[in-house]
Amino acid sequence: MNGAAMPNFLVQMAVSSRARVERARNLRSEKDLLRMVSVMPAPLALKFSPQGFDLIAELKLRSPAVGKLKDAASEDIGARVLQYANAGAAAVSVLTEPSRFDGSMAHLEHAARVLPVPAMRKDFLVEPYQVLEARVAGAGGVLVILRMLPLAELEALIDSALEQQLFVLLEAFDETDIELGTGLIDARRSMNELLLLGVNCRDLATLQIVPSRLLELAGKLPRHVRRVAESGVTTVSDVAAIAAAGYDMALVGSALMQGGDPRELAQAMLRAGRAARVGV
Repeated sequence: MNGAAMPNFLVQMAVSSRARVERARNLRSEKDLLRMVSVMPAPLALKFSPQGFDLIAELKLRSPAVGKLKDAASEDIGARVLQYANAGAAAVSVLTEPSRFDGSMAHLEHAARVLPVPAMRKDFLVEPYQVLEARVAGAGGVLVILRMLPLAELEALIDSALEQQLFVLLEAFDETDIELGTGLIDARRSMNELLLLGVNCRDLATLQIVPSRLLELAGKLPRHVRRVAESGVTTVSDVAAIAAAGYDMALVGSALMQGGDPRELAQAMLRAGRAARVGV
């Protein structure tokens, strides 16, 4: 929607997302959601480590490229997200998209209920209504995909999240997205602590991961914004490389879902990232 035509995958996800909004709105109006938010405590704040590198660990049951990672019926969501938090994750990303990722709002609610750190709703958000849904579910943050919407709609999503004191991870796929995200963040300088800019290295045509894009785009990211490497970070050495390239955070999903001990891997990734950040 911004610059080049939106890839088919995002088009499909946007259509599906709008249909979900309409179904949800038929059950609960925006006024209902605002009424619920009005009696809720403030969301958990995103706190950054003084050691210079942090992790957003992800609950993801299915990948559109790889397939099923975990079975929804047998996965202990509360236990997994607590392992992430106990390992030192600054936040936990929770997929709520049902058709391609096996996610649900119930997963977000469950995670937010037990976590001592913010849960982030990761989905293909198209309307502020979904930001309020995330807030009611207990989220402390949301993902906003820069490629998906016209500027005015992106601004509406971001400003709705900031109004609810939620942090926002702006997701970029290329240099044009990065420029757009930087402009949106710079226009909201007073809220910079709540705004993150991430690079997703997934090829939207093939849905395959292209890890080299993380390093190629690292130098294009502004230094006054917290920079997040998304997708393609699967090993401890990957974390060291992206941290040395200047990223402040990594969002890691598939590796933690497929590995043996997620707490042990998350801790090892944090150690590697923080060691690599020394002197950067």
